[in-house]
Amino acid sequence: MSILAFLIPIALGMGAAGLAFFFWAMRDGQFEDLDGAANRVLIDEEDEPD
Repeated sequence: MSILAFLIPIALGMGAAGLAFFFWAMRDGQFEDLDGAANRVLIDEEDEPD
């Protein structure tokens, strides 16, 4: 039973850290262009002769 005294705060701390990192990523603009990388894969860039 005493192990729960350690595990519950650790689990709550990890959840809070994950939520904080998610909000940091949202504020930093990590999720603004979700389709850009997918579209860049499809673009055929032809190499020009040197």
